[in-house]
Amino acid sequence: MAKIKGAIVVDIDRCKGCELCIEACPTEVISLSGNVNDKGYHYAYMANPDACTGCTNCAIVCPDGVITVYRKKI
Repeated sequence: MAKIKGAIVVDIDRCKGCELCIEACPTEVISLSGNVNDKGYHYAYMANPDACTGCTNCAIVCPDGVITVYRKKI
């Protein structure tokens, strides 16, 4: 059976840093950046990209729909 490798893309200009995606991630891939976006929010990013399974939990819980999840078989 093929393994699935995931990756997320966060629209950093629209992310409000609510941290819901961080709590929803079972593999602890996502963290808040130390930098801020144009609106002054710390935004989510992939801190541990190798652990992403592409489960889409982060995108499902995001209230603003700023996370896109990609999957590929490896």
